[in-house]
Amino acid sequence: MFQKPDILKMADAMATHAGGRMGVIAANVANADTPGYRAQDLPEFASAYDEAGRLRITRPGHRASAQDPTLPVAVKPGGAEAPNGNSVSLEAEMVRAVEVKQQHDMALAIYQSASRLLRTSLGRGG
Repeated sequence: MFQKPDILKMADAMATHAGGRMGVIAANVANADTPGYRAQDLPEFASAYDEAGRLRITRPGHRASAQDPTLPVAVKPGGAEAPNGNSVSLEAEMVRAVEVKQQHDMALAIYQSASRLLRTSLGRGG
């Protein structure tokens, strides 16, 4: 009977994607000195979001495939690798972290705006 509006589904999926991406970034930073570690990232939100209003996978390994847009993929190093084979660039990770924060903030703004609109339409807003 009651369904979540599509805009709220999208905002929820965007916030979930941002959280997952921040987790991958945190793992990269944590392994910045690990020999042979390859930096990873999630694909962009647009490629991970399907038409039904949800992320294509709920968690890594749930429905794993090589083409899965919600599993971490190796990132091409922006510069030279470390002598120990590590490809993590702390500067690049910090830039990605800022991008993810902006994506999460956008998801929250969309959610707040839609919630305010729904409250107003029910005569409870202000």
